[in-house]
Amino acid sequence: MKVHIIADSACDLPIDYFGERNISFLPLSVEMNGEQLKDQIDIKPKQIYDAMREGSTIKTSQASPLQFKEVFTDLASKEVPSLYVAFSSELSGTYQTAMMIRNEVLEEYPNFELTIVDSKCASLGHGLAVKYASDLSESGRPLGEIEAAVKDYCKKMEHIFTVDNLEYLARGGRISKTSAFVGGLLNIKPLLHVEDGKLIPLEKIRGRKKVFRRIIEIMKERGVNLQNQTIAISHGDDQDAANEMKAMIEEAFSPKDIYINYVGAVVGAHAGPGTLAIFFLNDTI
Repeated sequence: MKVHIIADSACDLPIDYFGERNISFLPLSVEMNGEQLKDQIDIKPKQIYDAMREGSTIKTSQASPLQFKEVFTDLASKEVPSLYVAFSSELSGTYQTAMMIRNEVLEEYPNFELTIVDSKCASLGHGLAVKYASDLSESGRPLGEIEAAVKDYCKKMEHIFTVDNLEYLARGGRISKTSAFVGGLLNIKPLLHVEDGKLIPLEKIRGRKKVFRRIIEIMKERGVNLQNQTIAISHGDDQDAANEMKAMIEEAFSPKDIYINYVGAVVGAHAGPGTLAIFFLNDTI
């Protein structure tokens, strides 16, 4: 029996992908104008960015215990070996909730094989890990082997982020409001990366063109065998920037493939419109 893959909406893969690959989908939630909405089901990323541009404050929340209970119990009752690739535990309580519900379900179904991997990844870095897990499942690999391979893959995933407007990071407490104000005046564009699951400031650069050139330099410094990788780009409702970045990556590295999608509502609610993120591996798998 193939291992069943479970993922949450913070992986920023299009919802159609889950149906095509028979992956269980767990939506995180956003609160907008007092209404609780399920990511990708009740609301799409562009709606979030449009609302943020108009001044709306967006709050996010993890997948609910009930959502986990329903998915895990259904799979347990069918005795389907399963693996859940979770959003970084440093950015959401979703992983911790999943572990709690897993223990509850195992009390009723002690033979249920369910592994939960804390990806320590976000957006399409997380999404590439889900794709990798799904590919391994489709090839018939056993649960333990998939778990080990996905954990190794996630450790090698690089995330390089930049944002267009520092104000949104200030709202979320990532930087001070004074820094955001001064940065805006000076056209400062921060580069951030993910370190052990946390979003960490890396550099401050003046102007978008210089930021893009610096991203290419970082990819050269950190990436391994980029010509044989699928590199992912996610964007906060800025397709033009994503296309420009894609062209620069193609010219520099000629990768096997470049996958582009929105930064989803959950991450985008904190990073804001104009966010651009690049994901690649720093070692071979």
